[in-house]
Amino acid sequence: MENTAAYVPTDADFKLKGNTGEIEIDENFASQSFWKDVFIRYVRRTGAVVGLILIVLIAVMAIVGPGMNEYTYSGQELSQKNFAPRIKALEKFGIFDGSETMNTTTGSKEINYYLEKGLTDLEYWFGSDNFGRDIWTRTWSGTRVSLIIAVAAAIIDMVIGMSYGLISGYFGGRVDMVMQRILEIANGIPRLVIVTLLLLVLQPGMLTIIFALMLTEWVGMSRIARAEMLKLKEQEFVLASRTLGAGSFFIIFKEVLPNIIGPIITQVMFSIPTAIFTEAFLSFVGLGIPVPQCSLGSLISDGFNSFTTHPYQIIPPIVVMALLMLSFNLVADGLREAIDPKLKEM
Repeated sequence: MENTAAYVPTDADFKLKGNTGEIEIDENFASQSFWKDVFIRYVRRTGAVVGLILIVLIAVMAIVGPGMNEYTYSGQELSQKNFAPRIKALEKFGIFDGSETMNTTTGSKEINYYLEKGLTDLEYWFGSDNFGRDIWTRTWSGTRVSLIIAVAAAIIDMVIGMSYGLISGYFGGRVDMVMQRILEIANGIPRLVIVTLLLLVLQPGMLTIIFALMLTEWVGMSRIARAEMLKLKEQEFVLASRTLGAGSFFIIFKEVLPNIIGPIITQVMFSIPTAIFTEAFLSFVGLGIPVPQCSLGSLISDGFNSFTTHPYQIIPPIVVMALLMLSFNLVADGLREAIDPKLKEM
């Protein structure tokens, strides 16, 4: 029988298919991180970008606005009360010249206290209130107070609600049942009742309002965090961490939390305008910032009392608060769609 040697293949026996033209990889997309992709989708939304710009401008004015003239938020000058807005640079155009129309029983009358009292070198950009205080300074000082209260309350609520919801959803069973019943009880008590009782027991002020908002605003955040935990806790990466011996709190805050940070940030942005409105409402009904301090709510309350005679006094705080709430909602809506673009199709 004839012996044949084993055949050894050579490079000439193989030919590369050469499918480079068939496989097209988007190298630009592949190199982008998740947050860079979120940023690109966010800046494509005009409303969200405009909202962010307005928030930055209002925040800057809240910082530097009170120091742009010689007045203070609490300084009173009764001889200069109820002065209409006056800006010298715009007087030649016939606007903001310090005159206002008063409606009396005998008809309308145009008055200018700057000329009547010989104070031609004086100017109040937003006018003065019925105690002779500068509305410009008080508006931006009140904006600063409202922003501090809202942002602080939102951050504290995020920490409490997020931790509560994540722990409840992770352990499940009896722990989840007990924690959810506690949440339902806390959510069932009217917010105004809790806040009113707190402000009656504690001394009214910024810290008291933040504490009151902290007790009532964390429920929504807790429910979102719990829902995300229930969706992710059976995923492979969680099971792998548990198999490798990771503890429960390590899995909750090191494994699951980074994967739900997008919805958490979005909920925080939505909760800030809610906190601004709640603080304004409390100040409007007299349960907020004590005098001589001011917030947007207390300024609106003061302007409301003289709305029929001097309507210019209520306009600045209302406009600033409306722009703030609208801007935060636009930013939150833009973030929600940028983080999860599938929401746009729903």
